[in-house]
Amino acid sequence: MTMILTDLPTEILYQILLSVPPASIPTLQQVCHKFNDLSQPLIWRHHCQKHFKYWRPEHDIQTNYAQAPAKVDWKRLFQTRHLGDRKISQRLENILSSQTGRIEQSENILEYGYNAKDTLLRHLHVRDDAEDVLARRYYSDAVLGAVHRIRAIEEWSKLREGQPVPLERALAAFDQFVLHDRDGDLEETSTRLDDVAESIRFQNREISEVSPQEKAVLIAKYLLSNKLTGVEADTEYHNLQNSFIALALRSDERAALPLISVGVFCAVAKRFGLAAEPCGFPFHIYAIVMAPEGYDIEGRPLSDGSEAQQIYMDPFRSDKVVSKSDLVAQLKAMGIASIEHEAHLGAASTADMVRRTARNIITSIQSTRHNHDLSISAETAYPESDGALYSALWALLLLPEEIAARSAGARYLPYMLDHVEKQFLMDISLIEKFAIPLFEGSHHNEQLRNTIRVIRAGDLMPKTVKPRNSETSQSVHFKVGQVFRHRRYTYQGVITGWDVECAAAESWMSQMGVDRLSRGRHQSFYHVLVEDKSVRYVAEENIDDSQFDVSTSLMSLAGRHFKRWDEPSRMFISNIKDEYPDD
Repeated sequence: MTMILTDLPTEILYQILLSVPPASIPTLQQVCHKFNDLSQPLIWRHHCQKHFKYWRPEHDIQTNYAQAPAKVDWKRLFQTRHLGDRKISQRLENILSSQTGRIEQSENILEYGYNAKDTLLRHLHVRDDAEDVLARRYYSDAVLGAVHRIRAIEEWSKLREGQPVPLERALAAFDQFVLHDRDGDLEETSTRLDDVAESIRFQNREISEVSPQEKAVLIAKYLLSNKLTGVEADTEYHNLQNSFIALALRSDERAALPLISVGVFCAVAKRFGLAAEPCGFPFHIYAIVMAPEGYDIEGRPLSDGSEAQQIYMDPFRSDKVVSKSDLVAQLKAMGIASIEHEAHLGAASTADMVRRTARNIITSIQSTRHNHDLSISAETAYPESDGALYSALWALLLLPEEIAARSAGARYLPYMLDHVEKQFLMDISLIEKFAIPLFEGSHHNEQLRNTIRVIRAGDLMPKTVKPRNSETSQSVHFKVGQVFRHRRYTYQGVITGWDVECAAAESWMSQMGVDRLSRGRHQSFYHVLVEDKSVRYVAEENIDDSQFDVSTSLMSLAGRHFKRWDEPSRMFISNIKDEYPDD
């Protein structure tokens, strides 16, 4: 007996529809009308779950997944995401194909918000043998970084406006500046904290029955024993990684400064119904756990008129309750007047915790540079210092001590703009939306607008073509894409452009002693990208092109100008042919 397609059980037909590419479903339904009888919402919900992990908040996707499938137009949602995926990919192709208009193309992608993340991750994880692997990874990561940073800045902007923002999200915002393709976004951080709470509940079945103080102690004990709080004894206290809550929650080692430790503790404690907040103590953050209204900290009913009770915890160091009298003694030892004690022993605002985290990050970076700590190279460092410093600058710009002061945060603008111009060009729209309005009516506002206009104009301006068909260009010995070591300073770099002779200003040539070089100013000079992310201008006589292993950091940075590395020629393949067509 011959079995035809319509003889198959409904369950088998359903599995067939789940297995075929979504674009083939309409064709199948035309071939066999029995496919039309299957539950369409279930099929399209499956494809939404399978193909798209990240969604804009307004989709409220988890709520939709929890509803009956028929209540949501899953087919329309899938079509919207699929069409968006195609448009985002096209915008990225435009970025890769031309140096002109990259900011505008990236902004078109950013309009899709978090819906763009799945598409960008797919391009970021392109195969190693792709024709433009380095460029595709570099620019998809650059735009993805802007997607992450927008969400962080939105959280801090809410704080600035007086809106409530959970401490865990305000702290996890820093992680978004260094996230790249790793786990640790705002929702993933909250999910990780949910998992921690569930694990505590599983190991302490009686926790819902014990007093608030006992709950606090059990939580602190679990966090310490599972290396979720504190810093390893044999590591540097000011390691940069110790200021990032998402990283602390994923690390196999203790990697949480006191502030981050308290942030983790308070977030978990609230999942057990505890009123836990960070304390504004100087130099070291403690947690305050307050008794429920009408009860003492041991869970006993209070008599009318009794004062509310609270305890202090130090989850960075211990699972023991910290005596208030010990904290008062420390304040006195610091020379702090008694009238100020209550302010330091009370709950600190979330905005203050963001500011203190930003200062901790800056301190870590300054400490590393002061000690010339090269134990973590640029090619392995995570989180990288540039993204970390950029996060601190944004936090302090948006949340200065005096919000009302028009010029508050203005001192950070030069450093922020320097970062934007050198590394974060995709953030121009963020400056326009979130930074410029802060200085309405001041001279800083016009300065910012002028700077942005110049950057945008430069992005839209076609590059000057520099062919090698002239007699003078024949003297340029090295090509775009060649790697080299500097003969004097030994750093690795790659050539990204050239001039027949030094084209720098007289003041620069005088400062750098160009005329004291053996071949002086009338030799070829090269624009180069260095493995430490800097951009330099190097005389031909200082170029050493002898073979060496190209560093991982230079390989990852090269995508800004190059498609891929070509091993036989030992050169990067140019992605800037519109400017240097013969290189």
